[in-house]
Amino acid sequence: MLAILVGLAAALGALARYLLDQFVGTRWESAFPWGTWVINVSGSFILGLITGLAVHHGLNAHVVSVLGTGVCGGYTTFSTFNFETIRLTEDGSLAGSLGNIAGSIASGLLAGAAGLGLALLI
Repeated sequence: MLAILVGLAAALGALARYLLDQFVGTRWESAFPWGTWVINVSGSFILGLITGLAVHHGLNAHVVSVLGTGVCGGYTTFSTFNFETIRLTEDGSLAGSLGNIAGSIASGLLAGAAGLGLALLI
């Protein structure tokens, strides 16, 4: 049953990712993949919060699996990050490619830490 719930949650996460990427893409047209960046950074924050709630407040392991593996796993996208980074390089934007790599990693780590920190305050 847990596997089914994780799968359904992943579908919801993927739908949220698609809708947010479309929203960001229509507001900020750019060669830089802002939609994927927003998705991965917000997903890092959410996963940090879920982890913090589990560690510091005893959030149920099944809930962590559904929200963390399911929703966040379906929502965030490492493969699209890779594809878009390579596309930036192939299009001649080495600075954009390197900025995507460094910016995504740094902001993702900071967002995850912020989520963990927020869990301490709750």
